[in-house]
Amino acid sequence: MMNKYSIGRLSLLFLVLGVTLLFGSCKRKYTPRPHGYFRIDLPEKKYCVYKGPCPFTFEYPVYAVVKKDEEPDAGPCWLNIDFPEFHGKIHFTYKKINNNLGQMLEDTYSLAYKHTVKADAIREHSFSDREKHVYGILYDIKGNVASNVQFFLTDSTEHFVRGALYFKLVPEQDSLAPVIRFVRKDIIHLIQTFFWK
Repeated sequence: MMNKYSIGRLSLLFLVLGVTLLFGSCKRKYTPRPHGYFRIDLPEKKYCVYKGPCPFTFEYPVYAVVKKDEEPDAGPCWLNIDFPEFHGKIHFTYKKINNNLGQMLEDTYSLAYKHTVKADAIREHSFSDREKHVYGILYDIKGNVASNVQFFLTDSTEHFVRGALYFKLVPEQDSLAPVIRFVRKDIIHLIQTFFWK
């Protein structure tokens, strides 16, 4: 004989079993949200002229700061073009040519192609302005590498400049891609407005 207490327990057991079967029979797959990145607001492009004591001048973006490189082994016309908003900088080195243009070109090529271990591709774009005697190559280095854009400029007789874009972040191509594209346009503008004094 069943009393009220036994019927209540049995009803509760069936209820729990029913709810468990109901939720257990749902075959809904859980899909995690994809990894996202912060939205980056890019500033309006405006430029100003670098007029330092060095034997060259160029236009650089107003949202960047040109500073002398303070490293102990830095030359007198080695600069850092800082992009504080993006935690990046262009290391900019100048050297006088002293019958060593071939070695400088070889060193620049080696520094760019040192990234082939992690690079997906490296593309070269040459620049030539005979009127201003400015010749060079821009290296686009695709992938999770330390420096995605490098370049050199020379007049082929006296002056040689090399630049490399670096970020103070772990290289992650997907998150940096918009900033790299944005700063790359500034580097192209720098090259197009560059001339020797």
